[in-house]
Amino acid sequence: MLPRWTSLCARWSALCAAALLATACASTSPASTSATAPAAPVKVKVFVAAMFEIGQNTGDRAGEFQYWYERYWKGAKPMAVPGALQPVYCNTDGVCGAVLGMGKVNSSSSMQAILLNPQFDFSEAYYVISGVAGTPPSRGTIGEVSWATWLVDYDLGHRWAPEENKAGEPTFMPRKGYEDYRRFKLNPDLVGWAMKLSADTPLKDSESARKYRLRYPDAAARRAPFVGTGTHMTGDTFFHGPGMSKQAQYIARLYGADDYVITEMEAAAITLVIKRTHGIDRVMSLRGAVNFDQGNPKESTLQHLDPAPGETAGGFAETVENIALVGTRVVDHIVKNWPQWRAGVPKP
Repeated sequence: MLPRWTSLCARWSALCAAALLATACASTSPASTSATAPAAPVKVKVFVAAMFEIGQNTGDRAGEFQYWYERYWKGAKPMAVPGALQPVYCNTDGVCGAVLGMGKVNSSSSMQAILLNPQFDFSEAYYVISGVAGTPPSRGTIGEVSWATWLVDYDLGHRWAPEENKAGEPTFMPRKGYEDYRRFKLNPDLVGWAMKLSADTPLKDSESARKYRLRYPDAAARRAPFVGTGTHMTGDTFFHGPGMSKQAQYIARLYGADDYVITEMEAAAITLVIKRTHGIDRVMSLRGAVNFDQGNPKESTLQHLDPAPGETAGGFAETVENIALVGTRVVDHIVKNWPQWRAGVPKP
């Protein structure tokens, strides 16, 4: 009986081996491989970052994202990214965008998740960090759109109460060790291109914004909306008042940057994330002013911070449209002339 049992076992083992071999061959067949292969990553040419949207991406009151969405991604499939606040949208031209969230931590963590996600190839991408902002009345006006020349972090340093300092002296001191990530000089050639392509963009305005500007004596504040450049100050503190505005200008000059013209909450943090993965030569910051960073001479800072009904600036709807009107000129030019832009920023 033993020889026969041994023979049966041998035959059974041979059958099992043949079955395993057939399974292995089937698993490596072309049809099976193509069914499980991951999709090629999207080659991103331009990534547009907004910070918030008020409601839906289209069809209601527009926030920072809606006009971009309606131009480039209406009907596009949302691409979920673990760790990002909102999905990414892309079109067939390689223009992608997303709502990252407000504030430095919120927005930069979303940007990090998107940059590291294998669904996208950012190796040749340009970036437009866009949104609404404030401006000092001595430098800007409601409805204006500004391209950043410098991004400066408002928060990294030491501060103390004015009454604990010598009268008239700044109550801010830079903290040592933050030199590499408290300021960023953006590519002057890219800023030059942005202005060349968009400086003459016809901008929207409103009667409510025009009336509100007249509360201020500054010539800049009374201007019609325009496209300009300067330092964008990034801070989680939504500061108000002439004292805080003066301090922001002091920090810009202390760091060797251009005049402070825009106060916002995200760009320096997002740029730091991009810098650590791809550098900042292709980063643009685009902001539209929807408020002044201080009240007019006839109102207190608290009144400006918490205005009575009917006392707000107006012009928000026009400003978010202006941002997209200006920004799409640059995005469209880069995509249309991709062979000239792919290897880097051409000389203006």
